[in-house]
Amino acid sequence: MLTFDNPTFEALSEKEWLVTNGLGGYASSTISGANTRRYHGLLVASLRPPTERTVIVSKVEEKIIDENGDRIDLSSNQYKGVVHPQGYTTITSFKRDPLPVTTFKGKGWKLTKTVFMVNHSNTTVVEYQNLGKKTLTLQLNPFYVYRDYHSLFGQQDKFDFYRDRKENDIAVIYPQYGSPPLYVQCPGSDFKAERIWYKNFIYAKETYRGLDDHEDACSNGVYSLQLAPGQKAHIVFTLDQKQLNQSWVKLQEEEIARIVALTDKKVLPAVPGLSKEDQQFYKDLVTSGDQFIVQRDSDDGRSIIAGYHWFTDWGRDTMIAMRGLVIAGGHQALAKNIINTFLLYLKDGLIPNRFPDQGETPEYNTIDASLWLFIVLHEYHQKFNDTPFIAECLPKLKEILTSYRDGTHFKIHMVEEGLIFGGEGLSQLTWMDAKVGDYVVTPRHGCPVEINVLWYNAIRIYLEFQKSVKQKDDGWNALSIKVREAFRKHFLNTQGYLNDVVIPGEYADDAIRPNQVYALSLPYSMLTDEESKSVMQIITSKLFTPFGLRSLSSDHPDFIGIYGGDQWHRDKAYHQGTVWGFLLGEYLIAYLKLNDNSAKAKKQVFEMMGAMKDHFYHADCIHGISEIFDGANPGPGRGCVQQAWSIGMLLLVFDSMKKENVSVTPQQKQLPVKDLVQKKTQKAVAKKNPAKKIAKKKIVKVAVQKKPVKAIAKKNVAGKSGKLKSVKSTGKKK
Repeated sequence: MLTFDNPTFEALSEKEWLVTNGLGGYASSTISGANTRRYHGLLVASLRPPTERTVIVSKVEEKIIDENGDRIDLSSNQYKGVVHPQGYTTITSFKRDPLPVTTFKGKGWKLTKTVFMVNHSNTTVVEYQNLGKKTLTLQLNPFYVYRDYHSLFGQQDKFDFYRDRKENDIAVIYPQYGSPPLYVQCPGSDFKAERIWYKNFIYAKETYRGLDDHEDACSNGVYSLQLAPGQKAHIVFTLDQKQLNQSWVKLQEEEIARIVALTDKKVLPAVPGLSKEDQQFYKDLVTSGDQFIVQRDSDDGRSIIAGYHWFTDWGRDTMIAMRGLVIAGGHQALAKNIINTFLLYLKDGLIPNRFPDQGETPEYNTIDASLWLFIVLHEYHQKFNDTPFIAECLPKLKEILTSYRDGTHFKIHMVEEGLIFGGEGLSQLTWMDAKVGDYVVTPRHGCPVEINVLWYNAIRIYLEFQKSVKQKDDGWNALSIKVREAFRKHFLNTQGYLNDVVIPGEYADDAIRPNQVYALSLPYSMLTDEESKSVMQIITSKLFTPFGLRSLSSDHPDFIGIYGGDQWHRDKAYHQGTVWGFLLGEYLIAYLKLNDNSAKAKKQVFEMMGAMKDHFYHADCIHGISEIFDGANPGPGRGCVQQAWSIGMLLLVFDSMKKENVSVTPQQKQLPVKDLVQKKTQKAVAKKNPAKKIAKKKIVKVAVQKKPVKAIAKKNVAGKSGKLKSVKSTGKKK
């Protein structure tokens, strides 16, 4: 529970809450009660699950009148230069246990507000309870909008939010002619009709993001009801008529029971001295992760929302996130459903990169999503030993491998050396996909390191599956040997880490990026023990933070330490130093593998998760993990406030710690963690001292250069003719 004594509006508005409905819809706002994003709303309904999300109820303004006739505002709004009303001053606590509950308190009175959604229904219920000793009059004033959740709303004549009375306490509201009806029910209340437009709410997070930041909302009247001591009241907003006239107390109890059941019989890691706090953290991560699992109406399958508030379901994100959210959690049927959903859309060896918001044709611009499917199925088979399902998937897997080998869209193909190449024009195919107009921020055309780690793993996993179903190898083993040799030749550099992108014989990008961590964390490694230790040392000294890995080392000339501003500045920073939370999980799994999953390593992993655990409980989205953090001094979350793979990868870390050991050689020694969680790593970034010697970390003994590294490979640039020519790369910014 978070408690507050004389809280400021800014402090309460920085903390957000989120509840979801399993359809892609949600309710979300800040603890202060003021919306600070265009994505906030009390009912954000998914009209075509999990997409076409539409904000219909912006919020409810609350006011109480005590027995003395004093009127006390509970709500807050940000207008230009002023906060009005200032109900945030009455907030004394907030908790997620498991629903968001805000407590308001004043002289002689106390009231709680609880918000929940009905699972698999576009229905939001708000409950108020009088915990004081005197009767209160509660006034509720709903604010309505009607818009796509990416946009903003302004007063328009065509939106009159016509109110039709259906029964005594049920109203039907039509935002405009022809729109689906919204049902509102507030049992036991009196209603006073009065249409008023409230103008120019300011959304601070939109201001920060350099976007339009003001909105109007419409009220068509106020509900009033008496609350005796201990009494509860409810107001319900729903698109689902069958949800009317329910026992809202019973529905709330059912939702709580559903959430509690998510963590029943969950096996905790066998770590000596595992604290109750860390046990609870694991359970709360499981509960938080459930928010991403959604129904997909187009094929009646299941999928995973990549992040709240603005992402839909993405192929890459789904594959990575489901490893922890679904497979590690033991949800076999759900895992099969999600896998089948994406295999249904397999096209020329590619699964979709993204399902658009408005239900258009899926987009396939991804080089890695199909390869991540092999990792998912490998972990699925390890968890469930479901050989029949693997056999069922095998033809599709062969189609993927063959398409990558022989060539498919976006010039994805195998080059002569056996490595996978991808990219053409302005296409962005890897997870580092930021692009503003025709400006590609992180061009990675060629053979990216993580793609070729995945390629090798995909082949080895396919061979493993062939053996499981007693199918003969038809040349893939020989190819895997060729891939391994080519990988070692072209990606291992003399500085002790892996190049990020190569074109064999032409170009090597030696920027220090986190993509090389997959060479350590995924099932099949192409590196020796000493090489793995060396790579881990570089990642630790150059990229590691308590909130994840930087997307680019801080001593690189293109490093951008702060993520913020308009879209141009945000997208430029997105993969040029910004810290990504999901990579913390991959790093910790690599750390466990390199240390034989020892008891000591597990304890150190919990230490390294400490900052993220604090973020989960106390910052940004309460009981959520942000998508990204600033690269220079990571702290406040950036981007999405609740990201699927950020949660999923930490759950996979917990699952990895349940194992007694992993496949590593006995001679691998414990890597010290002493400096990993100290703030000096952040201070070093702020100073931006590129000359700092990597060897001083002394995690393992490797030979490294003491001076800034100059790339020794050739770099391709476009000449006037449009053809590629080779130039020496000095590592300097042009």
